[in-house]
Amino acid sequence: MADRRTWKASHRFARIAPRKARLVIDLIRGLGCGAALEQLEFNRRRSARMIQDVLKSAMTNADEEEADMRSLYVVNARVDGGPYYRRWRPKDRGRAHPIAKRTSHILIELAEGA
Repeated sequence: MADRRTWKASHRFARIAPRKARLVIDLIRGLGCGAALEQLEFNRRRSARMIQDVLKSAMTNADEEEADMRSLYVVNARVDGGPYYRRWRPKDRGRAHPIAKRTSHILIELAEGA
């Protein structure tokens, strides 16, 4: 199926650790868009809102090209690690320990199902 149409959306440099965002993205991979939105709507994790916005953006991209909105499903969803900010935590006796403020690249790809 090389001629299958797909639509993508991404959120680059999202201020959440990839490890935390992957817990939510794994829930929607392979689902229909309606079921995925419902799953994200009732998920209490902070990354669910970010992923929901990316999914809605991908659905809008598909709608602009007049895709069949009822047959859309999440064919590819992943969270890659982005660059991270290095910060320092003061410790005792003049020492400092590093802190990594991690970022993520959230990518969602939709396709039309049969």
